[in-house]
Amino acid sequence: MADVARLAGVSGQTVSRVANGRQNVDAVTRARVKDAMRQLGYRPNGAARALRSGEFRSIGVIVFELSTFGTTRTLDAIATAATARGYSVNLMPVLAVSRQAVADAFTRLGEQAVDGVIMMIEAHVLDDLQLPVGLPVVVVHAGVHYDHPVVDTDQAQGARLATEHLLGLGHKTVWHLGGPPSSFAADQRRRSWEQTLRDHDCVVPPPLIGDWSSAAGYDAGCRLAADEAVTAIFAANDQMALGLLRALHEHGRTVPEDMSVVGFDDMEEAAHFWPPLTTVRQTFADIGSRSVDTLLAEIHATDHHAPIAVPTELIIRRSTAPPRSR
Repeated sequence: MADVARLAGVSGQTVSRVANGRQNVDAVTRARVKDAMRQLGYRPNGAARALRSGEFRSIGVIVFELSTFGTTRTLDAIATAATARGYSVNLMPVLAVSRQAVADAFTRLGEQAVDGVIMMIEAHVLDDLQLPVGLPVVVVHAGVHYDHPVVDTDQAQGARLATEHLLGLGHKTVWHLGGPPSSFAADQRRRSWEQTLRDHDCVVPPPLIGDWSSAAGYDAGCRLAADEAVTAIFAANDQMALGLLRALHEHGRTVPEDMSVVGFDDMEEAAHFWPPLTTVRQTFADIGSRSVDTLLAEIHATDHHAPIAVPTELIIRRSTAPPRSR
């Protein structure tokens, strides 16, 4: 720092102010100091700065099932939002969803000096998980109440939009291909689908259960294609809807003439399925930015935030239509 001060012709205190991002340095002097830093290869000591300020400018993210579409999109949004706000992201995957595994993840992140943690584990096995005291935490995709802020897509709204769209086209009821029982999101979508049918005095068919994969959608489609009474299906994600479309095509059930299909997520490829898929859009960028902003508010204050439900939107394409006249 003394070398930088000599080269720039300023005091060590001025160099310190520039290195720490303080605003009480005029633009010309700041540029001269930064040029001297580049010439000398000077880099501020982040660890020392963190010890002085008590802030590490780093957040941890605990996550399970890295390969799923929703997880990867949400992680991308969190990383983008954190970087834009000057924070680094320390990713901590949990290989087996258990209370002990999550507790170990929090311990490891604590050892790596993060300012707060975003937890992205939506599994019922964690219903009564005790989160650490004193560490700012935001929970993403949660189905239970925590003493920490929760940010999630409005799952119930999305499922209701999908179901009401199909009923509004004239279908007498809507079948449902749900996600795995362990998933909060799948459970909330299934419950909302069922309640929407009951609110409209419709018969509630037994739901089929998948695992989010296109293969699960294909298997369900092979079963449903044989029943001509089935005219509308709401799949809990777009990947299962893709498998459904293939199975229905192979079994001679045209979409949407014989069968209407709605998905959930609005993945980029959904507009290019055949036919293009009607689906519920989740705004992952909004979830990521709200999660990061909520965590930063927790880091810098003591006020807790009410749960945030990010709205969904129904994107109508060509996979839905009124039922064929019989």
